[in-house]
Amino acid sequence: MTTTQCAMCRAVLESEEDNSTAKGINNGIKYLMIIPYILVGGVFYFIYKSKKKDKEEQSQDSLTKP
Repeated sequence: MTTTQCAMCRAVLESEEDNSTAKGINNGIKYLMIIPYILVGGVFYFIYKSKKKDKEEQSQDSLTKP
């Protein structure tokens, strides 16, 4: 594993034989990276859903008014 990291982290990860700590740290980084994307995606989804609902209501209102 040759990644850029602090000296202590690098020393601990390179000294292990089975690389279980390195796999755990990599999984933790992936987990921390995906959370903001999910949150931002959720916000955009609710905005999209809200705007779509407003358009449907406006189109129904325009059909019912003489």
